[in-house]
Amino acid sequence: MSEFRFAAVDWGTSSFRLWLMTADGRVLGERRSHEGMTSARESGFAAVLDSHLAALEVASDLPVLICGMAGARQGWQEAGYIEVPAALDAIGQAAIRIEKTERDIRILPGLCQRQPWFDVMRGEETQLLGAIAGGLPDECLVVMPGTHSKWVHIQAGRVQTFSTFMTGELFAAISGHTILSHTVNGSSGAKATMPCFADAVRRSVASPARLTQALFAIRAQGLLASVSPEEAEATLSGLLIGEEIAGGLGMAPHGLPVALVASGRHAELYQAALTAAGLSPHIVDADAVVQTGLLSAARTIWHKN
Repeated sequence: MSEFRFAAVDWGTSSFRLWLMTADGRVLGERRSHEGMTSARESGFAAVLDSHLAALEVASDLPVLICGMAGARQGWQEAGYIEVPAALDAIGQAAIRIEKTERDIRILPGLCQRQPWFDVMRGEETQLLGAIAGGLPDECLVVMPGTHSKWVHIQAGRVQTFSTFMTGELFAAISGHTILSHTVNGSSGAKATMPCFADAVRRSVASPARLTQALFAIRAQGLLASVSPEEAEATLSGLLIGEEIAGGLGMAPHGLPVALVASGRHAELYQAALTAAGLSPHIVDADAVVQTGLLSAARTIWHKN
């Protein structure tokens, strides 16, 4: 019997990643591009996928499993949501099959929440599935930074509740389209090692209700004292991430261990911020766990061990 293989796809708003994988988790090939949902809506989802599969010279009957924005309402075919509290292993069981295609193509659903506040996630649930497969504490808070950061309370493999923080989007809006743009303009990039970053995190965690006051103080400091654009940017970043940490810690029982699912610059900033807030996060590589999550769901769908 030939070895089972499938294509695992992480299809974001502006990015496309595909891995040719085996049932035991080996990666035999990889494709990456900027053909995310926004681009694929114009060129056609099937056409984008087929071009990458053809480049890897895979068989016409190779199954495909997709997570992310291809399953959004504006995507290829809406995959819906599973309402929390929910077991993460239910994600694979709820995958939908793309209609009118000869190839077996499935899309994983997202997660949604109605109480105590409305919230949704799509794509992060697959990273969570991979993270618990890789080993997390039985109960913990999982931090997933990004344009819209997620804080997720997990207990015994189930998502109990989660919160989305628009930290990344707010940083872009404030630094580029408010009075603070004059202070951060020309910055070559803030560093997580800057003392002002950690100080801003601690101040914001301690007094999140004073965030907007602290933001204006960045402008005042730029006018009245010597502060570089890099320091101003680091302070802005620290204040916003600190406010996120204060909110995230308030959504679950006090004292839970914290896992940080991130990579690259997000991992550097959030590890430094969580440490400044007095936490010792367990670091999980975001790029690795999406593959693990897709593999776990594929085993559920196609009954492969």
